Amino acid sequence: MNLSFRNRIALHYMIATSIIVAIIFVVVYLVVKESMYQNIDKDLSFEASKHAGEIKLAHDTIKFTNKAEWEEIEHREVQINPVFIQIMDAKGRMMDKSPNLKNNELPFKNIETFGPHFNTYLNDKAIRQIQKPIQSDGKTKGYLLAAMSLEPSIMVLIKLRNVLIISYLLLLSVLYFISRYLAGRSIIPVKNITKTTNRITKNNLNERVDLPANHDELYDLSSGINKLLQRIENALERERQFTSDASHELRTPLSSLRGTLEVLIRKQRTREEYEDKIKYSLSEIDKMTETIEQLLLLARLDSSRKPDKDEGVLLPALIDDILLKHSTSIESKKLSVDFKNAFTSNVLVPKYYANLILDNIINNAIKYSKNKTTIHINLYDSEAGSVCEITDEGIGIKTEDIPNIFNHFFRSDALEHKEITGNGLGLSIAQKSADSINASITVKSNMGKGSTFFITF
Repeated sequence: MNLSFRNRIALHYMIATSIIVAIIFVVVYLVVKESMYQNIDKDLSFEASKHAGEIKLAHDTIKFTNKAEWEEIEHREVQINPVFIQIMDAKGRMMDKSPNLKNNELPFKNIETFGPHFNTYLNDKAIRQIQKPIQSDGKTKGYLLAAMSLEPSIMVLIKLRNVLIISYLLLLSVLYFISRYLAGRSIIPVKNITKTTNRITKNNLNERVDLPANHDELYDLSSGINKLLQRIENALERERQFTSDASHELRTPLSSLRGTLEVLIRKQRTREEYEDKIKYSLSEIDKMTETIEQLLLLARLDSSRKPDKDEGVLLPALIDDILLKHSTSIESKKLSVDFKNAFTSNVLVPKYYANLILDNIINNAIKYSKNKTTIHINLYDSEAGSVCEITDEGIGIKTEDIPNIFNHFFRSDALEHKEITGNGLGLSIAQKSADSINASITVKSNMGKGSTFFITF
């Protein structure tokens, strides 16, 4: 059944309410029915007890002592709800009966099967009957039967049942339209959200859903959609910036390479000139290759796909391997490395991601350090986790540039330090790698004095 959200809400509300109302109506009907039977049984018990004192036992016969008075009362009064009385002997033979029974007899049934009170029929009319044993000297001599008509009570129950059924159906009809109206009112904010989101395209992501006045589930939904739109807008903005920066970074070496080759073929050159230009061209190709590899690495990190197996490695051992890898650069700048390990136990980190983080940060520390200075690497435990602190005595980072150093292709004061190679992707890779393993990277820096990176695993 393909119903709208509004109609489904109304239907579910109506079903839940209809079940509750049905239970209430059934309980009301059963309570009225039980109360009616209790009142009739009470009256029958009273009549049976009263007439039990008007019985005379003589040998094998049982008779009423005031039967003549009953007949006189019948002629003198109109009985709206008469009581029928009948006497049976122990073998079930009728001994006497009230005058209002005329030629009819009350049915005699086994008390053990039917109990003291039961429903039966007299001249095809429903009656309620009681059978009370007549005892003498501890023996049952017979039974006194008393009965009253159930027709008025049955009519009342039928009318009550019909009224409840008709009321129930009318209530369901009214309830459906009311619940449908209320459901329509309730989903107005949802419709507004739908209209707003339908208007939002790639070109107007700055539009937001209006927040409802009440801080309820719809408020949370609207707020969540706005946050999602903000994340999408930020992601698209980063994508546009990334595409622009990547195009620029690749266009520059290509233009330089093309210009060098065009100049090279304009006239005959010496062997030394050819070798010089070819070496320069190869260096530009190496730069482009490095940039492309880093862009592919960033794309893999953005895809949230982790390596099939990222085994753990001891953090000090990993740093030793990275320092060994960059030993040539360290020696060429005559740098010293002060490495202190204050861990109280062995610290294992994911080898793949931790290597990307530390390799890029240590490589930056080497590149931006001044000649004949020291790189300090300290490992220690903290409440937040295992910390690797890397400090260089280099050129430092401007305070206003620190929030941007993890953006793609961003390089602080790149024009002031053209001799330092790079494309501004290393720290972006480090940050995304840290995000992948729930690590954190923070930075402190003083211009002209150096920078300190804190990596917490």
